[in-house]
Amino acid sequence: MGKRRIVRLYLGMTLLVLAIVSPLFGFLVASTGWPGTVKATVIGLLTVGAPELLGILAAAVLGKENFQRITSKVLSLLKRLRPTARVSKARYIVGLIMFLVPVIPTYVMGYAPQWLPDTSSARLYVNLAADCTFIASLFVLGGDFWDKLSALFIYESRVQFDRDARGSSNSISRSGKGTRRTPACPHIAL
Repeated sequence: MGKRRIVRLYLGMTLLVLAIVSPLFGFLVASTGWPGTVKATVIGLLTVGAPELLGILAAAVLGKENFQRITSKVLSLLKRLRPTARVSKARYIVGLIMFLVPVIPTYVMGYAPQWLPDTSSARLYVNLAADCTFIASLFVLGGDFWDKLSALFIYESRVQFDRDARGSSNSISRSGKGTRRTPACPHIAL
C-alpha cells in the first residue's frame, strides 16, 4: 500500500468517526455562553448537516474499496448482535416480563405523580432503568419475537392459529407484494 493510500485511509476513517460523533459536540455548544439562536443553529448543523456532509466526504476520500471494506466489517460486527432464533420457554417468559415491566413507571408518573415527582432525582434513574430493561428484553426474547414484532408493522400480515397434534401451535403469516425474506422462525410465513 502506497503512502498516499494510507493517508487517504486514515483521513477517510477520521472523517467517518467525526461524522458519527459530531452530534455529541452539541452538548459542548449547549454549555457555552453563546446566544440561544447561535446555539440552536450550531447544534442543528452538528446534528443534521455535519454528519451527512462528513459521511459523504469520508466515502469520497476512502474510495470504493476501502469504504466497502469498512462497511462490511461494521455490518459483520452488527450481525453478531442478532438474537438467536429460538429461545426456551423460560427465557421467553423472562423476556416478556422485561418487555412489559418498563410500562409501570409511565403509569406511576401519569396517575400517581406524587410517587415520582418531576423534582425527584430518582425519576431519571427509574426512566433510564426502564429504557435499558426494555432494550435488553428485545435481545432476551430472541429472533422469533423480532419477527412477530416486525409483523405488527406490515399491513398485510395476518395471524393464523393452527392446531397441531398437541393442540397449541400458533403462526403468523404475511401476505402481500414485495420482496420476501426467510424468517428466523419457521412458523411465520412471509
